Amino acid sequence: MNLQTGPGRGPAPAPGQASQAERQSVVVRFAGDSGDGVQLLGSQFSQETALAGNSLATFPDFPAEIRAPTGTTYGVSAFQINFGSRVIKTAGDQPDVLVAFNPAALKVNHKALRRGGIVILDSGAFKEKDIKRAEWDSDPRTNGALAEFRVIEIDISAQALECAKPFGVSQKEALRTKNIWMLGLVSWMYDHDITPIAENLEKKFGADDPVGKANVAALKAGHAYGDIHEISGELGPTHFPAVKHEAGTYRLISGAEALAWGLVAGTQLAGLEAVLASYPITPSSPILHILARLKQFGMTTFQAEDEIAACCAALGASFGGKLGITASSGPGIALKTEAIGLGISTELPLVIVNTQRAGPSTGMPTKTEQSDLYLAVWGRNADAPIPVVASRSPGDCFDVAIEAVRLATKYMTPVMILSDGYIANAAEPWRIPSIKDYAPFPVSFRTDPNGYNVFMRDEKTLARPWVKPGTPGMMHRIGGIEKDALTGNISYADANHQKMTDTRAAKINNIADDIPEQKPEIGSAKGKLAVVGWGSTYGPINRAVANMRERGLDVAHIHIRHIWPLPRNLEKLLKSYDKVLVAEMNNGQMLTLLKSQYLIDAKGLLKVSGQPLKIEEVEHAIRAQISG
Repeated sequence: MNLQTGPGRGPAPAPGQASQAERQSVVVRFAGDSGDGVQLLGSQFSQETALAGNSLATFPDFPAEIRAPTGTTYGVSAFQINFGSRVIKTAGDQPDVLVAFNPAALKVNHKALRRGGIVILDSGAFKEKDIKRAEWDSDPRTNGALAEFRVIEIDISAQALECAKPFGVSQKEALRTKNIWMLGLVSWMYDHDITPIAENLEKKFGADDPVGKANVAALKAGHAYGDIHEISGELGPTHFPAVKHEAGTYRLISGAEALAWGLVAGTQLAGLEAVLASYPITPSSPILHILARLKQFGMTTFQAEDEIAACCAALGASFGGKLGITASSGPGIALKTEAIGLGISTELPLVIVNTQRAGPSTGMPTKTEQSDLYLAVWGRNADAPIPVVASRSPGDCFDVAIEAVRLATKYMTPVMILSDGYIANAAEPWRIPSIKDYAPFPVSFRTDPNGYNVFMRDEKTLARPWVKPGTPGMMHRIGGIEKDALTGNISYADANHQKMTDTRAAKINNIADDIPEQKPEIGSAKGKLAVVGWGSTYGPINRAVANMRERGLDVAHIHIRHIWPLPRNLEKLLKSYDKVLVAEMNNGQMLTLLKSQYLIDAKGLLKVSGQPLKIEEVEHAIRAQISG
């Protein structure tokens, strides 16, 4: 180990900056080549952190390339975790600790590190050819690039090779354990028990497997390294007491997992079986993978040949009396648009999951963005409204999915869920709810043929009856061509088309009476400034507003779940503030929506970098708005 904190090799924290030991939380970022096992390292460390009772939020950040050239900046994969003894709502603005497995990982990530932060390098990977491949002009360890940080050099590759020697594994297999060696070291740094991880490794590989033994040995060696080499100062060990969570059973959950499980729970509450028809696309594919393992709950999954076929198949399932679900990301949703319009015309329930990513077109498929709001609310031919709901965090996906199923089946309409890449891949501790806490909303299929017409409607919801094909005496026809407002027969009458268009719109607009009124998350229902957000901006906005209120600023946080229709009281609520700031990861889509509906003079905090919104960015915007 080479620990250097002399001149030019690591300053003390900036004035007013708390040391790691004094803070209630810490942000650690692991980064390396796509083959270095960074995501596994991050996920295992997250499991440890959750078992320790700490609050946490994670941010997996990986490249779009399937396998970029080794050692290049294009192939850098990263995993960030913010954890500690207070309630954590974001993955953190700036890492306090950066673990870089190679020069490319350092190149991509070192500028994000806070001044005075810790850099842990694998010195064995810093050969001249590796440095050039990462596009450094010279060795970053000696050229002053790391002058603001505390630098710790460890030949992690050599350590991994040494640990694996007794087990006779190949050099390639031995080097693949360096992520587990680092897991052992960071576990020591934050006083984590490595016993569960060691047991999981033995279970995964088998007690007698040489590769498994090499991994366990690497884990234990990394954990012992801190004590043996007397690493001191800010590196560790640091202990964060457990957070006092609400009583219950918790697990670490990603947004994709919570959304998939919420869809299953929703169909159970509706008393339905479901069919997910989907086509693989990043970052939506995990929903298909997860639901494929849940057949025991009446969930059928179908990987279609393309996005259009997937949506049509899901709609066909709904026609047949099951709930059709389809999941994709922005480009795939664009392809599904005509089939979604068919669902609107036939008035069949359909749940559409849109896990947004940076675009347009292929864009940056592994980076996050909130740029599909226009597509969700307005992105279809003709006047074709549907309900749109947005999840705010990984755990919230569960409830949002249930709400989408409720609206789709109650109002006989397609419903779109907006998640994004950050929410889908991120993880947080989630209190497992009891299904008894949710009110059932059982579906009733029409079976009485007396007086039946295809487009007769419920007086309150304006939903048409749902009839399974083959129900005696209830043969019916539905399709994409405009139909008579009662019988469903094809009709080109101008007055009838006006009536059908108005009725379909009224059905969706009336949903505003069936959703909660909007309330501030933090702050009063009137005042100087409201910061409005939706989706995954919840964490940074909420923390920033709380911080600013502690400093005496009159600011509130409003977060919108029901994107369309908007809550009935939202206009009155927003107009009760002197100023409104809309913070979102696009070029102003919610801002435009609110201006168009309420004619308010709102301002925007807009970001389209492919990275999540930061707390400090929101705080700066709040100060600017209030100071005026």
